[in-house]
Amino acid sequence: MDTRTVVLVGVGGFAGAGSRHAIAVSLPATFPWGTLAVNVAGAFLLGLFVVESGGRPRAVRLAVSAGFLSSFTTYSTFAAETAALPPALAAVNVAATYLLGVVAVVAAMGVSSWRS
Repeated sequence: MDTRTVVLVGVGGFAGAGSRHAIAVSLPATFPWGTLAVNVAGAFLLGLFVVESGGRPRAVRLAVSAGFLSSFTTYSTFAAETAALPPALAAVNVAATYLLGVVAVVAAMGVSSWRS
């Protein structure tokens, strides 16, 4: 991987992590709403980007997917926040994250095909 691509992925990662933090702190802390929101939004955006980015340069695809979106979404925070919840809420968080994530990707694919 060339230096330019590494820098682009790093810049994308910085922007993604900053965006995730801004969203997380703006939502109530009674439930991990911020993490749920960014993970579902990230699943939608990645689904849309994968379908739509075929003609983009490799460096751009990596900056957006491996940089921005991988730093925007967060599995480790999801796992830690879920472990800290009471069992019933933990189950709701896991179910919501996975179900809404899959729905988001399917919706992104639908949006992409609708636009075509």
